[in-house]
Amino acid sequence: MSGRLAGQSALVTGSGRGFGRSIALRLAADGAAVTLVSRSVGELEAVAEEIRAAGGKAAVAAADVSDPDQVKAACDIARTAHGAPSILVSNAGVPWPFGPVWDTDIEKWWKAESIHIRAPYLLMRNLMPDMIAAKRGRVICISAIATRLTLPYLSAYSVGKAALNKLVEMAAEEARPHNVQVFAVEPGFVITQLAEDTYADPDARKWMPHMLTYLDEGRGREDADADLHRTAERCAVLAAGDYDILSGRYMELPDPIDDWKKAAEYAAEMEPN
Repeated sequence: MSGRLAGQSALVTGSGRGFGRSIALRLAADGAAVTLVSRSVGELEAVAEEIRAAGGKAAVAAADVSDPDQVKAACDIARTAHGAPSILVSNAGVPWPFGPVWDTDIEKWWKAESIHIRAPYLLMRNLMPDMIAAKRGRVICISAIATRLTLPYLSAYSVGKAALNKLVEMAAEEARPHNVQVFAVEPGFVITQLAEDTYADPDARKWMPHMLTYLDEGRGREDADADLHRTAERCAVLAAGDYDILSGRYMELPDPIDDWKKAAEYAAEMEPN
């Protein structure tokens, strides 16, 4: 398949549904050979068939992205199928546990952090060495608006995504001399399975009734799926290199990234040689 990403290999986690699926389909439509990763093989195979039916290339790797051995195996599948990935989209996430810090389940809270922080670290640890060696690569981590808001009873999610943004900043700065870029993207609002899981969670219903009202309102929006496509578009232009100068940044969908780009380019021109 031809396109701006033709010849590139991409790995997308959480790609069996929701934002991950939309991103994977868009990268494939732009020509990337995509390796789909999540724990649900059935969902991944369905997305892979969509990609292949449209003339694209797709491989499937079932994995718990918080497990080092399973992440390595998934990355090896990607290398074997399509070559070392030059594009990584770390998308997996969980909303739980809900409740006050002093009343949440210890193991469940820490498990959430393993998905929000350990998983993208493991993926970077496995794939960035190839990118560094090739002097080409782009890493996109799906973050959350909760990183800049104080949302009571959502501590694991908020803290984990905030830490993810800092990981992105650090990795971007360290990889800058090697022409590898790293970004954090807030994906907007869509009633995905993560949102449905929140809606059905007894602790969410107890501690966050306002969130359930927000989800109810979201179901009735005429453009309920619009942010799926906007997020996929944002990831596609980042993967293509249009905004490399913004490496390290956290971006929300309404952000004026074209203005940011112009300002960054101007600042770079003004720097003394």
